[in-house]
Amino acid sequence: MNRINCLIVDDEPASLEVLESYIGKVYFLRLVKKCHTAIEAMQILEEEHIDLLFLDIHMPEVNGIQLLKSITARPAVIFTTGYKEYALEGYDYDVLDFLLKPFDFERFLKAVNKANNLISKTSKQPQDQHKPMQYIFIKADYKLLKINVDDILFVEGLKDYIKIYTRQKLFLTLMSMTTIEEKLPAGEFFRVHRSYIISLSKIDSVSRHRVIIGEKFIPISLPYRDRFYGIIDRAM
Repeated sequence: MNRINCLIVDDEPASLEVLESYIGKVYFLRLVKKCHTAIEAMQILEEEHIDLLFLDIHMPEVNGIQLLKSITARPAVIFTTGYKEYALEGYDYDVLDFLLKPFDFERFLKAVNKANNLISKTSKQPQDQHKPMQYIFIKADYKLLKINVDDILFVEGLKDYIKIYTRQKLFLTLMSMTTIEEKLPAGEFFRVHRSYIISLSKIDSVSRHRVIIGEKFIPISLPYRDRFYGIIDRAM
């Protein structure tokens, strides 16, 4: 399998060593570089293909949030910091996870498994898939309902539920976004946002980092943009 290229950005030498050690224990991770400053990281991000960024927030000169704002082609991001008050601000930038120092290997592994799932899902091409199921079943109205995959326009994630929008009606079911993403064929559906999965064949247009399906404007968040536009480019 292809390994995930990682970059660490942290001004604390001890934190760099811990992360390097943890990355070395995970077979699907490859450490490209360790950076002590955001300025150094900017250059690496321009020169190297980075899939996953471990980013400290509280750093001198340019902090992690400022670095994140400056990145155009943003990789998946996991914040690593000793300041829990930054957690809420971090999620405003759609980061993948937030590791509060000091964190153990088990917590680190949970975060990188999440990253591996995201990156592997978004990097698969239609030709790599087996013939997909033509329908799925969901629990709703105290019964199992069958939904034809071809009827699905997009999926919206709520706190504990998801909404499945089809040509005929709207379905509401108790299910996570991860679960429905696994049920849908990756070559036909794409997650463009933490809260949205779209049917690629149902896109009417794309404008200003938004997908338009019918009358619905769906945002494309930064962690998914490069891969999404790569799919669009191949279809042009």
